[in-house]
Amino acid sequence: MTITYGWRAGFDDATLDALHAAGFGTEPRGTDWSARVRRHSLGWVCGYAGERLVGFVNVPWDGGEHAFLVDTVVAADVRGAGVGTRLVATAAAAARRAGCHWLHVDFLPELSAFYLQACGFRPTAAGLLALERGSSPCH
Repeated sequence: MTITYGWRAGFDDATLDALHAAGFGTEPRGTDWSARVRRHSLGWVCGYAGERLVGFVNVPWDGGEHAFLVDTVVAADVRGAGVGTRLVATAAAAARRAGCHWLHVDFLPELSAFYLQACGFRPTAAGLLALERGSSPCH
């Protein structure tokens, strides 16, 4: 199966919403992905098997040197075939061309091998503050 990758490629909101929901184990939320990425992102990468969207990663940024990977998702039936690695490599190359010096990513421990070994990220110290209702901010 041939997968093509496109920086700032077109996509259908409902299709991306369904892919994202399946990948993250949630229900589709009706997210207006087009508006979100156009407003907040340096770009995004879509992976297509023919006409079918099989992968996506969003690359928001600070408008300067820092870009971030979020919403990385690959369709279940093509996982393990290098789709995620190519999505990330395409995003990294585009961020570099845009003048970014750093590409950040947060991930769950079970994704360490993917991000650290397959994609070449290095571990760093970082912090996270939960902002959901009921969480306690800094004291």
